[in-house]
Amino acid sequence: MPVIYQVAVIGSGPAGLSAAGRAAFYDRQQREQNPQHDYTHILLESFDKPSKTIQRYQKGKHVMAEPGFLALRSDFEFAAGSRETILGGWEKRVVEQDVNIRYGSEVVKVTGAKGDFCVVLKDGTEIHAEHVVLAIGLEGNPRKLGVPGEDYPLVQYTLDDPMAHHNETVVVVGAGDSAIENALGLVKQNKVAILNRRDEFSRAKEGNLSAILAANSDPSIALTCYYSTGVKEIVKAEDGSYLITLNTAEGEESFPCDRVIARLGGVPPRGFVESIGVEFPNDKPGAIPALTGQYESNVPGLYIIGSLAGYPLIKQAMNQGYDVIEYILGHDIKPADHPLLELQFKLLPYIKEVDDLVKLFQQRIPMFREMNALQFRELVIESDILVSYEPGAMFDEVEAESAKIKQQLAKQNPSPRYTKIIRAGDYIYKDGDFSNSFFTIIEGVVEVSLPNTKQTVSHGRGQFFGEASLLSGRPREGNAIAGKDCILVETPRRTMIKLMNSNDEVREGIDLIFVVRTLQKHVAPKLSIAQLSEFAARIQQKTFDAGSKLFVEGEQGSSLHIIRSGSVTLTRNKDQPVVVAQLHSGKMVGEMALMGDPVRRETAVATVATETIELDRKSFVKMVQADTSCIETLQENASERALNHSTMESRPEVGSVMQFLMDEGLGEATNCLIIDENLCVGCDNCETACAETHDGISRLDRKSGGSYAELHVPISCRHCELPHCMKDCPPNAIHRAPSGEVFIDSSCIGCGNCESNCPYDVIKLAYDAPKKPSLWSWMLLGKGNGPGEESGYTPDDAAKAKGKKAVKCDACMNLPSGPACVNACPTGAAVRMNPDQFIELVEVR
Repeated sequence: MPVIYQVAVIGSGPAGLSAAGRAAFYDRQQREQNPQHDYTHILLESFDKPSKTIQRYQKGKHVMAEPGFLALRSDFEFAAGSRETILGGWEKRVVEQDVNIRYGSEVVKVTGAKGDFCVVLKDGTEIHAEHVVLAIGLEGNPRKLGVPGEDYPLVQYTLDDPMAHHNETVVVVGAGDSAIENALGLVKQNKVAILNRRDEFSRAKEGNLSAILAANSDPSIALTCYYSTGVKEIVKAEDGSYLITLNTAEGEESFPCDRVIARLGGVPPRGFVESIGVEFPNDKPGAIPALTGQYESNVPGLYIIGSLAGYPLIKQAMNQGYDVIEYILGHDIKPADHPLLELQFKLLPYIKEVDDLVKLFQQRIPMFREMNALQFRELVIESDILVSYEPGAMFDEVEAESAKIKQQLAKQNPSPRYTKIIRAGDYIYKDGDFSNSFFTIIEGVVEVSLPNTKQTVSHGRGQFFGEASLLSGRPREGNAIAGKDCILVETPRRTMIKLMNSNDEVREGIDLIFVVRTLQKHVAPKLSIAQLSEFAARIQQKTFDAGSKLFVEGEQGSSLHIIRSGSVTLTRNKDQPVVVAQLHSGKMVGEMALMGDPVRRETAVATVATETIELDRKSFVKMVQADTSCIETLQENASERALNHSTMESRPEVGSVMQFLMDEGLGEATNCLIIDENLCVGCDNCETACAETHDGISRLDRKSGGSYAELHVPISCRHCELPHCMKDCPPNAIHRAPSGEVFIDSSCIGCGNCESNCPYDVIKLAYDAPKKPSLWSWMLLGKGNGPGEESGYTPDDAAKAKGKKAVKCDACMNLPSGPACVNACPTGAAVRMNPDQFIELVEVR
């Protein structure tokens, strides 16, 4: 009779090693009582060493122990360290733990059922087991480039040793940790370009994020980061060299290339997995098998863990390996993230277990139902859970409990999230707030008022809201008020952007509702979501680089645009363009061509990188005919806009001033400093007051910056709609206040990413300034240099130990009197304003 193991683990990556290590632990326990006890487990590995995937990491690679908030649960140790250190420790541990591992054992087939699976090896050997754990990962199935030239020999999908390549031009394709680490390893002795098809490295760990951005900003390092870029093709020349062509945000770019390293992740070995009987939820290449909360597939007795289960992080995979053996043995254990979720759910009005609540939350949000269960759990952990109670004894009791939890967690750093308590009827956000988180509703109703109307829209269970500010960076429009017994999930923007970049269903769901609500707001408020969804499905979303034209004066117009993010400048007169309007996200542009003469009267130019929703004439007419309630408003707005544009055209000098402001980047500003040079006396009180307000370091450079028509735009923060500085901040130290100010908190690590990303040079890295003598000591005794920033100061030892940190204007958000620079100006020359006030400013010139 063949030996039937209790469990056969296939694959000795982090997940498989951890699973086998846990099984070996129980075998050792049994052997202490019965020395004749034989192995009940077997670990099958096709390679000649454990963890083939990590063996193939580049030499010297620093492996991170993420996610940081999660505790490790495994019989194998794991902490951040070099590839060699980790592998050496694991190989030693395999022997110490007496893991029954069989190398050179490639599995080609799995048959049978729970209680008697037959695992067939390439050499014909059959292994029998009651349970099978698939921990085979995705490394052997890399995702291809999918472009002409992908099969040329210069294209590779792994990198063993970066130091083996010298003086080459290398293109690394990908935005994940592997791509970043390959690029950083190669750039020491090569010229490297890394291509990111998104506009930020949203999937990278913080350490890698800091490193790649620091390298990109260092002029001495031959690294170029391409954003919103992909490979178009690779062509082989007659002399045997290769030319790569990229599709960038600015158009096509080609250059000679010696090597292409594609790190686009892996795809599941679907044919093999399906041959066992495992089902996938859909036909998409990146789909992962449907699993229970205990990692069991639809095939009873067959479990899937690690990358194939949808989550490639080492610590998470090792926890799964530990847990799956416990589940197979019938032990009642909780997942490693259980305490974190328990804390978030603690004050909810439910009597349910944590795992049951996670399932309930996911079931109640249709958009998240297709997510992998592990990914959804992490999303919840990274979000805030809000619950509303009506004022009264229950609210007082829960609020007191919340205060106790807050006190208990005060010493933990970082402090875990716990349930946030609000009163029924409280504002979730207010009209004009600059928050950009995303809300999903688990229970109850949220009332959201429509801007500039008396109408409100009710959002209930399973719906979401807040997507407009998430996508555009614009302040909230309307008030959101919590009803009684509301339960909401509030997810930070960075988490949502990462999710949208990796999950098509989530991105498409958010995009659809954004379009529907935009149409509801501008064109057809009385049509249902179902009716508007039919129109939304036919609408095109367009992307325009800065300086690109949406349409041109004189051409026939057949569509209108609703600005999703960015801003658009309208000009008249092709020969000598005159600015007649500047429109930001949330506004319509080009609708006048659909409401009368179809000839375009202006040229529309994207002031910054801009996304729009384009609505064609046929769809517009159908919507207006189906809901006539907005016709009068649309006509009035079109007439008013035509009059304003004609007025601006008749005063070209005003348009020229407006063009200057747009050229200075104020089209994406929400709060900018402008100085009237007719009134400015050059006293520099503004800079002095700024330094005195901010611990001796000025955030303002009055003398620098552009000037035109006696208006001066100094070097000072514009508090952009979508702040460039917030992109790729590793510790997430840059925030936006509800009133719009962008500020940096004390968690800044001084990496310089924000300084590099800001196109307006308003951020600098600086040591803490030494403490100066008091004002009275200066005035009466002559001590020190007086008020303001001390030029070229020498930092003390404490400041040097702390290191340089990023400093920028925060618009004096904590001063009741407002910005110090404005208050200190003796002549009223300095003013802070938003783009909606520019017309008033330039008209008085």
